[in-house]
Order: sequence, then structure tokens, then C-alpha cells
Amino acid sequence: MKMLHTILISLICLQLSACSKDNVGPVQNPETMEQTDTAKIKITVGSNVFTARLNNNATATAFKARLPLSLDMADLNRNEKHIDLSAALPTGASKPGNIQTGDVMLYGTNTLVLFYKTFSSSYSYSPIGRIENPSELSRALGNGNVTVKFELN
Repeated sequence: MKMLHTILISLICLQLSACSKDNVGPVQNPETMEQTDTAKIKITVGSNVFTARLNNNATATAFKARLPLSLDMADLNRNEKHIDLSAALPTGASKPGNIQTGDVMLYGTNTLVLFYKTFSSSYSYSPIGRIENPSELSRALGNGNVTVKFELN
């Protein structure tokens, strides 16, 4: 009986130490995942340079770690440029409903998408960031395939 009592006390102490505030890891608020961070990247299309503000999430952090990238992006539906990356990124997909001009997102686990027109969508994406002033983006990207450079700002 004394042995059982000792084991029980040990387990209680172990549980209490696990609950100590010193052992609590960072807590992430799902709303924070959509907010933008202060990190910015430079997106270059020909002679046009755009600045994008990255989201504060794992997808954006992993994408940023791969920069610089020069990518030959294909056109799809005359509203986006996309390319399959060589390796998957972490995801946090949701259905945004409305896609905005200048959104940079991940479709699935490895398809990078740069949207150059605003439209409604029922697809799920993991947000990476958004171009701050996308007014000339559609003209810069044009029709068809295009080379887009993504660099640290």
C-alpha cells in the first residue's frame, strides 16, 4: 500500500510540474495567422517591382526561407499566375471567399499562386502575403507565362 501511495504522489507531482507556467509553449491565436507581419518581400516582373507584406504564419515563414526564387509562372483563367514548387510548404488552408488582386497564396501543399484580378472563389488556400500596391500588377504580368522573382526586401 505504501508503494502505491508513493507512485500516486509521484504522478501527481509530475502532473503539477507539467502544468507550470514555465513549461507553457507559445499559444497561437487563429486570427493572428491571417494578420500580416512586418516582413516584406520584393516581387519583380520585368522592370516592375512590387512590395508584398507577408502573413504571420508557417506557410509565409517557410516560403520566405526559400528566397530568392526566380520562377516561370504559368497563367490560369486570366486571373492568376501559378507554379508548382519543388517541395511542399506547411499549410493552413481556408476558403477566403474573395480573392484580391495582389494576393500571394499556396494552393494544396506546393502550388504558389499570384493573383492579378479580384474574384470570388470556393477553393481553399494558405495565405502567404499580399502586394501592397497592386494597381499595375495585371499589366506587368500580362497574358501567358512570365518570369517572376521573389526576393527578401
